[in-house]
Formats: sequence, structure tokens, C-alpha cells
Amino acid sequence: MSEGTPGILLVLDGWGHAPHDDGNAISAAATPVLDRLLSTCPTVLVEASGTAVGLLPDTVGNSEIGHMVIGSGRPVPYDSVLVDQQIRSGGLRTNPLLGKALGEVASSGTALHLIGLSSDGAIHAHVDHLRELLETAVELTVGQVWIHAITDGRDVSDGTAGTYLGRIEKHAAEAGVGRVASVVGRGYALDKSGDLDLTRQAGLLIADGVGAPVARPQEAVDASARGDEWVEPGVVVDDDGEPLGAVRAGDAVLFTNFRSDRIQQLADFLVEHLADRDVEVLSLAQYDTRADIPPLVGRAETGGGLADELARHGLRSVRVAENEKFEHVTYYVNGRDATARAGEEHVRIAADERPDYRARPEMNLDEVVEAVAGAARRPDVDLVVANLANIDVVGHTGDFAATVLATEHTDRAVDRILATAAETGRWVLLVGDHGNAERMLKPGADGVPRPYGGHTTNPVPAVLVPVDGQTVGDAPENPSLADIAPTVLRLLGRPAGEVMTGRPLW
Repeated sequence: MSEGTPGILLVLDGWGHAPHDDGNAISAAATPVLDRLLSTCPTVLVEASGTAVGLLPDTVGNSEIGHMVIGSGRPVPYDSVLVDQQIRSGGLRTNPLLGKALGEVASSGTALHLIGLSSDGAIHAHVDHLRELLETAVELTVGQVWIHAITDGRDVSDGTAGTYLGRIEKHAAEAGVGRVASVVGRGYALDKSGDLDLTRQAGLLIADGVGAPVARPQEAVDASARGDEWVEPGVVVDDDGEPLGAVRAGDAVLFTNFRSDRIQQLADFLVEHLADRDVEVLSLAQYDTRADIPPLVGRAETGGGLADELARHGLRSVRVAENEKFEHVTYYVNGRDATARAGEEHVRIAADERPDYRARPEMNLDEVVEAVAGAARRPDVDLVVANLANIDVVGHTGDFAATVLATEHTDRAVDRILATAAETGRWVLLVGDHGNAERMLKPGADGVPRPYGGHTTNPVPAVLVPVDGQTVGDAPENPSLADIAPTVLRLLGRPAGEVMTGRPLW
């Protein structure tokens, strides 16, 4: 590779690769620019899921781990992996924090509340982790365990919430303790947009039993007109119509999600709302909450990544993304660290109102492109890191036609960014962070394909658009997202960081 030059790292969120079929919104879209790049530029398919990025085998990738590995330059053992390791070793069952909390509950005759996403998508949580927690509660003679189920429909197929509720009830029956006390969709409980009314509804359901009364958890799911993601708050009541599992003084609360970002708004609300009830609150993994919530399982070390190397070499970067993906190009690329390094600037593109992604699949792409172009034209900026969110965000709606349009908008945005790169003498490295829109149909339990808006285990493209005079070598074997940071550093004329195990792709 020739002497380093400034460039643009462009993450096309949800840009996965798969053969064309009826569920592939990316191949169905008219994308002349991306098609040309894939056929004429140095291109490689990189792994973005499973063990290649620090996840459990065959686990779908996601935006958070994708950006974190892109930035870290190495696979990072994800929180789900660390939790599973603790379960397999017996360390979770003997965790002193958990033992102390459950011991106090057992001795006082109060209750344990388990709150988390109820699916096996393994992106935010895994329903089978409840089994270990329930069995631990039995060992420590806890008599009451209330489960507050958050239905999914996004990381797993819509229409499966009832199956997962059945799995929870099976775990509880086998353990001999536990009962579902409330049900609510992740659209309420895991809001990330800052809509505190949604969070409040979920929080009051869990804490105080405020919701539509149901005799069985399945009734709440059956009543949903908007699918599993938007199951309205439903509280299981006794024969007198009283909530079974409201949080009482002296109870303990354990959040069972292992990923922080979508649970933390609810966690902060509940900690504040329960402040006068002498309730101990724990989390399965570490959260980035305002409240101090002790985790049962810590985090992997992520220092020494791209952000630290840029700062060490005195290179200036500008990070650009819409509100939905802003943390990904800042906090996650920086190794789950919200601190901007020296020479690092952030540009957040915020919508004026709550977006309707189906109606506006272009989102705020024009503003993103303008911000990227503005940063690229500055001679003091060595690297622009930007996220084009459309393919992923619209893909999550499960709306195939809207996702095709989102992909086409992305293609035109890439064309404009490439024009600016050519004008300013910058290379462009395009990469997906995980698969999504290349598989928007998934067979249901009956084998009939249904709309699917979740992530995949497919590889993602990495494409280099070099500047004139840049020479390109052969990509290493078995490439993954861990190779992106070393590639960026080589393009900038700098060596990979000492802790990076990834290799430059070209």
C-alpha cells in the first residue's frame, strides 16, 4: 500500500450478502452504484456474526457488536458469551452479589422480580438464562419469583411470543418456582428514542401492576393488534382482580438483559420510581445507566482500538450518524466509551419528530451526506466515520417495499459521498456491520414464509474505493469485522494497534 492518505469509513448498517431470492430486499433494489463497486473495486465478504466477532456460535450479528469490533480491531467477547461462561462454570450460581440479594429475600419472605426480553434472539437477552436464575432461587430457598416478560418480535420472528411464554412457564415448572406477572412489548419496555411515556407505561406495569388485567399471560399477546413488539401492558391478576406481582418493599429486582442500551431507560425509571421501597436492584451484565446498578457479570476490555490509535498518532476524526445510530459511531466504535478522544468530533443528525420509517425510508440521509461532505472537505480531518442507517432501520420494520426504497436511497447517497471523496482525494472503505435486509422472509412454525425484520448470520461486504496510485494486495483468509480497524490504519499510513488481532484486508 502506498503512503497513507485521508479517507472515509462508511458503515452501511444492515448491508448483508446473500443470493437473490424473494426475501432479499437488497438484491431487489436498483443499486447501480453499489453494483459497480462490488464488481470493479477490491471487495471481500467478511464475517459479522458468531465467534468471528465475539458472539456465541451461530448467533446473528448486531449493530452494537459490529461497530465495537470494527473499532476494536479484534473480536470482543460479548456480554452474552461472558454470561454463558459464568453459567457453564457455575460462577453465576455462586455469585456473591446474587447470593446476598437472594439470601435476604429468602429470609424476609419477600419476592424476586426478573425483568427482561423473552426470546432466544441472543442480541439483548436469552430466555434460557431464566432457568439458571430460577434454579439458583430454589437453592437459596426463595419462595416467590415474579417474571416480567418483555415480548420480542424483532430479534426473532413476529408471532412467536406465545411460544416463548410457554418456554418460561416450562422453566418455572421444572425449577419449582416462578410465575409470569406481567407482559409488555419491547416497543414500550425497550424504547431507545427517548419516549419516556412508553417507558413509564412499562415501568408502572412492572412496579405497580398498572395495565390491562389478564388471567393468563397469553391473553395479553392474543390482544395485540400490532404484533409481539407492541403488546400493550398486561398485568396478570388474581381472582379478586389484584396484580399478582407488583414490587413490594424489601423485594429484589434483577434485569436479565445482557445488553445495556435498550434496557437502560427502563432500568433508570424503575430505580427512581422504587427509591422509597427499599428494593435491591441488580443487572445480569453491566449497564450504562444513570443509576448505580451492580452487575453480576463484568465486561470485556476494549481499549487500544481505532479511537485510541487515532489519538495516539494525532489524527483527527469526525463521526457522523443519524440519532438512531449516533452511539454506534461514537460510543461503540470507541469500545463502549462515551469519552471523545483528542481530535475527535461528533455530528449527530436528529429528526424533528418521531419518524415513520415506512413512510420516509430516506430518513435524514441528505443531512448525513452533507455532514460527511463538509467534514471531507476539511484538510485538517484525516478520517470521517459515518453510518448510513436506512437499510437496517427500515429493514427492522419488516416492510419489504420500504426496505427496497431505503436501499435505493442509500445507493444514491453513496454516489454523492464518492463524488466528494474523489474531489477531495480521499479513499472510501464501505462495510456492513451485520446482515439484515438480505433476508426479509423467514419460515414460521408451519413452514410458511413470513415477513422478518431481524438480523442474520450472513457475511457483509467490505469494499475499498482507492485513490489514484494506491496499490492493493490480497485479502487474508477468513476475514471478519476485526480486520476493518487495521485496514483503516494502514490506509492512513499507520500500523495496527498492539492489541489488535485483525489484519489489514488490503
